[in-house]
Amino acid sequence: MALLDDLKQNVIDGNAPGTQTLVKQAMSEGMPAEKILNEGLIAAMAEVGRLFEAGEYFVPEMLVAARAMKGGLELLRPALAAANVQSIGKVVIGTVQGDLHDIGKNLVAMMLEGAGFEIVDLGTDVSPEKFVEAVRTHQPNLVGLSALLTTTMPKMKTTIEALNAAGVRGNVQVMVGGAPVTEKYATDIGADFYAPDASSAAVRAKAAVQG
Repeated sequence: MALLDDLKQNVIDGNAPGTQTLVKQAMSEGMPAEKILNEGLIAAMAEVGRLFEAGEYFVPEMLVAARAMKGGLELLRPALAAANVQSIGKVVIGTVQGDLHDIGKNLVAMMLEGAGFEIVDLGTDVSPEKFVEAVRTHQPNLVGLSALLTTTMPKMKTTIEALNAAGVRGNVQVMVGGAPVTEKYATDIGADFYAPDASSAAVRAKAAVQG
């Protein structure tokens, strides 16, 4: 369908106004919200992820594409709710206590949203207690912990310990990431998996909830 192809291309190109115009057009033509979401926005972000993996796209291109997708999704959200379209899972995400970096975390959140997840973004400098409270309140499938500083990485371990102590660790899978974080570190602190970048975070999170 030409309209959905155009929508997908506008997201891939990071054209936010074009994306919103085409989402509105598709809705006005009576296209189901779920179809616009899956074949337009989600398909586009899957292609953006592929371009990133292939080394053709970098973080700036991913960011503008993700913002375009997000703008389209905001328009679509009421129709998705009305049609009772379910997300593929829920993720609580935040940058750990003591760390104020949010670009990587924001990009991961947008890529996850682009993959069909519902996102609860706790922001930056998030205490272990706040993560525990969010897990109790929102009952997510996944918890995403981000750190950009080697000095704040230990807070990932503290947060996982807090989830254990609160008795909620068994209800969620914990994903960790950030520039200094490694696969080995993730294993050492008891995380379920590690994502080196936003694109792989979306792929791995999807695999985690779909078993």
